[in-house]
Amino acid sequence: MSTTQSTQTVEKDAAKPRLPRVSIEYCTQCRWVLRAGWMAQELLITFSTSLGEVALIPGSNAVFKVHLDGEPIWDRKQAGRFPELKELKTLIRNKIAPDMNLGHSDADKKNESAKATTTNATNNNSDNKTTEECKDCAS
Repeated sequence: MSTTQSTQTVEKDAAKPRLPRVSIEYCTQCRWVLRAGWMAQELLITFSTSLGEVALIPGSNAVFKVHLDGEPIWDRKQAGRFPELKELKTLIRNKIAPDMNLGHSDADKKNESAKATTTNATNNNSDNKTTEECKDCAS
């Protein structure tokens, strides 16, 4: 590629609006790369033209965090669990494309709130194993 072609490419790229970046930091010791990769894939499929990049960032200490343009939108340790894919898509959609329809992920709000009330009552007595620390990361 000549210098002129290179300069033209840079100028074209600079003229394009910058699309949002999602980063998913995951614990390598806990072997959460498959979960992070699956979520990244689903986000790229759902927001194919609205996202510029989805990055996977290896980490440690049982970390699983999702950031949108550097702003934290999910932290497994704070939430006490992993995000449901539907939740993550909704959080990202609300920031980058509020008018976008997520299809079957956009449930009727009335049904969703009634279901959430029933689910919360049921889940209060169940074991939540995702809040346990990884034995490899505990040391």
